[in-house]
Amino acid sequence: MKIISIFNNKGGVGKTTYMYHIAHLLERQGKTVLVVDLDSQCNLSAYSLSDTELERSWRPERGNSIWNAIERVYEGLGDIRQRRPSLLNNSYPNLYIVPGDVLLSNYEDSLGDSWSSAKGGSAPALRIQSAIYRYIKWAAEQVEADVVMLDLGPNLGALNRSVLAASDYFIAPMSPDLFSIRGTKNLGAKLKVWRREWDQCNSSAAGSIDLPQGKPTFLGYVMQQHNIRQNTNGMTRGWAIFGDQIQSAVQQNIIDVLGPLGQVHDWGDGNWNIGQIPNLHSLIPYSLDAKKPVFDCTSRDGLNGAHITRARDSAEYFEPIVQKLLSVL
Repeated sequence: MKIISIFNNKGGVGKTTYMYHIAHLLERQGKTVLVVDLDSQCNLSAYSLSDTELERSWRPERGNSIWNAIERVYEGLGDIRQRRPSLLNNSYPNLYIVPGDVLLSNYEDSLGDSWSSAKGGSAPALRIQSAIYRYIKWAAEQVEADVVMLDLGPNLGALNRSVLAASDYFIAPMSPDLFSIRGTKNLGAKLKVWRREWDQCNSSAAGSIDLPQGKPTFLGYVMQQHNIRQNTNGMTRGWAIFGDQIQSAVQQNIIDVLGPLGQVHDWGDGNWNIGQIPNLHSLIPYSLDAKKPVFDCTSRDGLNGAHITRARDSAEYFEPIVQKLLSVL
């Protein structure tokens, strides 16, 4: 079982839409997939579940949101609750979700307050830092997941430090814009610091607490939200101005920083652009309303004319990325 985080510290890059579609295609390829909504905005959960199902997941007594799983750790009243994930879509019988919860943002304070003690080997602090990791592992075992995909919020705070530490790999969706390029500098530098600090936690720990290694491997980036053109770049001239700069920024700020730590996957071709997902424009609202991937939307979901063909053919944008992921799973 492998854990993959979908993360960029810059918001608005389409990470949730990307992850939602990739998860469905991996399930279609015969993998059992667990997705976990760790963004307190809960966009993945809203995309996947009805309002009734979401409200049910938030109930303290039997709810299975990520907050309900770790609430007792936050309150200092016990350890993680073992709440089984939900089936995401009846048409995909091996695709599961741990729903998100806006209350998850509360956990940020606990993680921040206990970090220094955790680096010193404090067992209670390490239990707090590892709670999400330990619950994800338990949930994955319950559904016999081949892959777990984590949807993270766009920040470099304590919560994402904990979640990225729990990951075997991470992928950075990016828009071809100035802010995505700038964000790569923060990302590589912060992950280097976190690796050193997690090494300290693991070396200081005593006892039987299951801790994450804190060294996620960078698989690559995905270009998203560009407008399509029939040219070499496959995008408009304006988008290509920034799109051409992303590879060098990723090389300098992520690969050159994490490579010496053994945290970069080598694809063998010196290229970490693992795919391009164009702006699907008006198809996304239909997908959101139907709670199904764009490529599964039909006339029954309100599509007509050329939209039906565009929706069906949209899978071709995601398939090359899926094949790369299958090669590392």
